[in-house]
Amino acid sequence: MADPILSLSEVTLTLAGNAGPVEILHGISLDVMPGETLGLVGPSGSGKSSLLMLMGGLERASAGRVTALGRDLTAMNEDQLARFRREHMGVVFQSFHLIPTMTALENVATPLELAGHRDAFERARDELCAVGLGSRIDHYPSQMSGGEQQRVALARAAAPRPHLLLADEPTGNLDGSNGAAIMELLFGLRDRHGATLVLVTHAADLAARCDRVIELADGRISGDAARRAAE
Repeated sequence: MADPILSLSEVTLTLAGNAGPVEILHGISLDVMPGETLGLVGPSGSGKSSLLMLMGGLERASAGRVTALGRDLTAMNEDQLARFRREHMGVVFQSFHLIPTMTALENVATPLELAGHRDAFERARDELCAVGLGSRIDHYPSQMSGGEQQRVALARAAAPRPHLLLADEPTGNLDGSNGAAIMELLFGLRDRHGATLVLVTHAADLAARCDRVIELADGRISGDAARRAAE
């Protein structure tokens, strides 16, 4: 049996608040297998996005261990984490996080250039065409709709051919039709590149498309999905 591509062991997250420390996650243990599509669901404030951030090394666990591709993320410094994400992960946020002074092509190609890819602009152009933006590559974010900007963000996440795709409510700022189109593209990119996909969503229909669904409540894994994860 293959080893997990992502593993969390007794992970906790405590953040400083105005009234003192706030416990966000409590003893999360979870394995994600290569090629799996995992949905993270639960009410607002349940810890879904925080868990995704820990998986991507964007937040540091207060206790426990997070490993990805056999590497201990909790033992890495910020520079090491940044390099690891650049080489192995693609992250898509609810907010698009595009650089406003760069064209769509430059937004996708620049991270590839920083990672040392000599074909950065060619690969960026291919990914933008794959998400239906071949005619918009020279446009700036301000010249694009929200749906188009999220497509650029998807192309940027997929261009490095990541082992892991992490998506935090990628349709949250979009209307129904644009949101549906983005999800089709996200699952299509997953299929095309063979990446493992972890998706935070409030939408039951999107969660139902995942191979496995983990429900969180009050910072803990709960429900039938949690029992399956623990077996």
